Amino acid sequence: MLLTDKRVLLFGGKGGVGKTTTSSAMAVLASQRGKKVLLVSTDPAHSLADAFDREIGDNITRLAPDLDGLELDPDREVEQHLAKVTAQLKRFTRPEMYSEIERQMRLTRQSPGAQEAAMLERIANVIELGLKDYDLVIFDTAPTGHTLRLLSLPEAMAAWTQGLLNANKRSEKLGDVLGHLTPKAGRDVDNPLADPNQNATDGMDARNKAITEALLARQRLLQRTREVLTDSSRTALLFVLTPEKLPILETGRAVQSLLQEKLPLAGLVVNRILPDNADGDFLAARRAQEKVHLAQIEHDFAKLPRYKVPLQATDIQGLTALQHMATLLEQAGL
Repeated sequence: MLLTDKRVLLFGGKGGVGKTTTSSAMAVLASQRGKKVLLVSTDPAHSLADAFDREIGDNITRLAPDLDGLELDPDREVEQHLAKVTAQLKRFTRPEMYSEIERQMRLTRQSPGAQEAAMLERIANVIELGLKDYDLVIFDTAPTGHTLRLLSLPEAMAAWTQGLLNANKRSEKLGDVLGHLTPKAGRDVDNPLADPNQNATDGMDARNKAITEALLARQRLLQRTREVLTDSSRTALLFVLTPEKLPILETGRAVQSLLQEKLPLAGLVVNRILPDNADGDFLAARRAQEKVHLAQIEHDFAKLPRYKVPLQATDIQGLTALQHMATLLEQAGL
């Protein structure tokens, strides 16, 4: 059902549990079933290239028949995002203010949430591109906390954008009043002796129109993204975990957050389960402990589908290994 009905799949989980391998194998499986797939990594570690054993980068790259890959670079997204904002601000500001704008942008680059905000806008555009050009878009996300912040950002940023729109509207009304009361000191009109309101109003209208259109375009983009992410008919989230204490605890907290946000959590991939034929006293002790953790997973996540994948003898790297992993996911019920 996940590969048949959904248009967007997101894989999350604690770092090191096998998100990249699982999402990559799922993309291979979907392409083998006739889907045209775009696999996107938002993880700064760029492990997607490691999984396929080839360079990918920030351009759409063909990985296999009907399967393309893309790695989003958070640092590059911030630089491009701030460059665009700087250019927009300079369009509506006097040249003597340019140095202050650049200073503020340098400070913004280091501010909390700058990467997430820039990444969210790029992800939103990737989703729109993916829904237009592909049957399925699969995201290999960064570790749990980063993923949860990204998923909650569309609503927060839409509210923030609405606040800017309201502030801009109030500023426009105030500007109309002040324009009749204060001279412009010759800065905004061709002739310092001319009536300042004659050109100031025209300039202000164009400025406010451009600002409002830019803010509305972002708000609409984020709203469309939010609608896609919360639509269980199109989107599903899968959390990957291993039968160990810390991943179980972190997954439990993430599941509660996702359910509170009403995001479409479709199940868990329980990865790296020791196979029954693994032998030796050491492995027997590990299996005994693992059974306790598996029982906890069954208890804590009883309401969610669980797809179990065995531990492999070697690292999974390259298309052939991922095709084998895809077979394991299929056998698990995905």
